Amino acid sequence: MEKSRVLVVGGTGYVGKRLVKASLAEGHPTYVLQRPEISLDIEKLQSLLDFKRRGAQLIEGSFSDHRSLVEAVKQVDVVISAMSGVHFRTHNLLTQLKLVDAIKEAGNIKRFLPSEFGIDPARMEHALEPGRVTFDEKMVVRKAIEEAKIPYTYVSANCFGGYFIGNLSQMETLLPPKDKVLIYGDGNVKVVFMDEDDVATYTIKSIDDPRTLNKTMYLRPPENILSQRELVEIWEKLTGRTLEKITISAEEFLSQLKGTGDLAHQVGIGHFYHIFYEGCLTNFEIGYNGEEASKLYPEVDYTRVHDYLKRYL
Repeated sequence: MEKSRVLVVGGTGYVGKRLVKASLAEGHPTYVLQRPEISLDIEKLQSLLDFKRRGAQLIEGSFSDHRSLVEAVKQVDVVISAMSGVHFRTHNLLTQLKLVDAIKEAGNIKRFLPSEFGIDPARMEHALEPGRVTFDEKMVVRKAIEEAKIPYTYVSANCFGGYFIGNLSQMETLLPPKDKVLIYGDGNVKVVFMDEDDVATYTIKSIDDPRTLNKTMYLRPPENILSQRELVEIWEKLTGRTLEKITISAEEFLSQLKGTGDLAHQVGIGHFYHIFYEGCLTNFEIGYNGEEASKLYPEVDYTRVHDYLKRYL
């Protein structure tokens, strides 16, 4: 079967660069949107040039130029957005509405994957402010996609290892704690931890798969569904050291929302609360409109948490 031509938007970002590499690895003709502002960012420019050396094609396009987006979209079959949802940047998730308009006008796209890759926003209507804005914006984009009758796949990738595994899910560091570890509640709520490269691999595998058409694909590989205490225990076994465990109640944890004016930190507190206290990643069954990635693609030898942690030794 002929491989779909894939356009990655946001290809120089944390998730985007992995999607580009995975698409190339799976043999897809791969295109990366080259926005004008990237010409002033040396690291992003170098990433684009590296993609080009690996065989990707660069397509110029701007969110301030609708026609350029339409022309870019017309050259491919699948569009994957990996745009950041960070609100103090120039672009936020609602910028994707311009991409939706371009896809609708072009009329040739077989599948669109908007920028999600985290908690399923359809299950987060109750989310705390200010973090809920991320989920609300994703749902606005979903509504636009579905109203335009654009074929889609939504990817719920849960917790990226770089932000949740190596630091044993501590908010103040990305490195493993040396002496003490903060435990959220009883520490027994189940969480889904993912290697970022596996997220990209599963995502690319889904784009030509009729089983994922107009559905949400959840990444829940069974051996990576662990509690925070189980995560800490794996690290302790690897290092041969026991960490002092300090538990923090939900009330204590949420009290931090009042003590900081840092928007990014407030967003993080809300998301951590939903993950580690409410269990929002695992407290539901995947329904008829969803699929689980590791069941769909058992051939993917996904990275286990134990092996992910070894890189921090």
